[in-house]
Parts: sequence; structure tokens; C-alpha cells
Amino acid sequence: MVPVLSGNRTEDNPPINQAIQTEESYFFSFELRLFLFTPIGGYMAKKILIVDDEPHIRILMEQTLEELEDEGVELLTAINGEDALNTIKAEKPELVFLDVMMPKMSGFEVCNAVKNELGIKDVYIIMLTAKGQEFDKQKGSDSGADLYMTKPFDPDEVLEKSMEILGID
Repeated sequence: MVPVLSGNRTEDNPPINQAIQTEESYFFSFELRLFLFTPIGGYMAKKILIVDDEPHIRILMEQTLEELEDEGVELLTAINGEDALNTIKAEKPELVFLDVMMPKMSGFEVCNAVKNELGIKDVYIIMLTAKGQEFDKQKGSDSGADLYMTKPFDPDEVLEKSMEILGID
């Protein structure tokens, strides 16, 4: 009998234990796990990064987007620009809600680093900020932001836009 290579131990999971009776069924089970849990099969948890130095804004955004967790979306948070940049590099979120005025690095600096310096083009960045002047919107666009939304924001609009970007019906 070939041992199970996943983190699930067969004695802890009776359905898997029953399915793994022969080497053939083991390989089927292993292939199914590859399909479900790796990029080979196309399934990876989609990720949204919420970046804001204000705790109440992060909490409001998490509450706004929490129903997406039922769709397999993972919500990540960062409290400053430097933390955001490190999280983007490590976690590769599909969508980032990025505040502008933050400690360590501004949202403009983070966006510019991600889109222009690092060349990470497959992350959709929404600047979500109280800075709603045309000059600020242009600066967001110049830094590589995909969309610019101002606070206070409409939670329904944030959820709808997130679903659209992530391809969730």
C-alpha cells in the first residue's frame, strides 16, 4: 500500500481511508487531490487583500466581503504600505483594496511598486481612499491603479465589483 502524501492522515478521515483500498484507487484519490488543491487542476483559493491603517475601515471591508468566503475567497489584511507590498509578493492576491494615506509607504507607492517596478500585472488594484480630488485620481491612474473609489464607499458596490473582478456570479 502506498502512503497518502497529503496532510490528511487516513485514520483521521474515514471516507478517504475507505477510498484508498488499492494502489489504483490511491492514485485516483491523489490525482483528485492534485486537481482540487493545486494550480494543475485549476483550483486555488482566490484572495482579496484589504489595506488600510484604520482598523474600523479594515473591519468594515471584511464585513462587506465576508460572504465571498463562502465562495472560497480568502480575505487578507495589511495595516501599512510596507506590509501590503510584502503580502502582495507572498500571497499573490487577485484583488487589492488599497488606501492612499498610510504609514511606511503610501498606497500610490505600493501600487507603483507592484504594477511598474515589479511588473505584477495580474493583480487588480482598487484605490479606496478619502482623497477624491481629480489630481489624486490621476496620480492613482499614473501609479497603475485599475480603479479609484472614494470613501465613504457603498458596501454593495464594493461587493459587486469584487464579485465581477473575481468572476463570481
